[in-house]
Parts: sequence; structure tokens; C-alpha cells
Amino acid sequence: GTEFAYHYRLTEKLNIETFFCDPHAPWQKGGVENSIARLRRYLPRKTKLEDINQHDIDEIIHRQNHTPRKCLGYKTPHEVFWENLNTVALQL
Repeated sequence: GTEFAYHYRLTEKLNIETFFCDPHAPWQKGGVENSIARLRRYLPRKTKLEDINQHDIDEIIHRQNHTPRKCLGYKTPHEVFWENLNTVALQL
């Protein structure tokens, strides 16, 4: 997809490397797999998204963004995002 078309700007602006997992190599994407497992608690496989109302989707989003994570020093993704918003924002 085009969502990572400007990934090279991370290297240019922030001096960090980008990494893309190999296709069909789930062991390379632990964070993504962990997030999917968290979502599966609320949305089991074969769930029809059209059967879920907006309130339930908003609740899942809230829980995902406000659950502390060990990898974030027991902060929530919401906290870390707002702490770092001005630090990592890129201008395209």
C-alpha cells in the first residue's frame, strides 16, 4: 500500500531506520501480532464488522488506547502519543 510511501523521511528527519517484515513471516512482527491478539478478544475471527455498532467500536478503541503496556513502561499508548506528539511530528 501507499501508507508507508514516505518512510524514508523517518531516516532523513529523525535519523532512525525503517524496517519492513518479509511477507509470510509473522515472527518478524511481534508488535502487530500482539495487537491483533488484543483485538481478537473483542472481535473474534469471522466477526462481521457491519454487525458492530459505532458505540462498541469506540469502546474497543478506548480500551486499546488506555490499557497500560509493559513495553511502554506501563504507560498507555494514549499517554505516550500525547507526550511525544510534538517531538516526532513530520512535515510532508
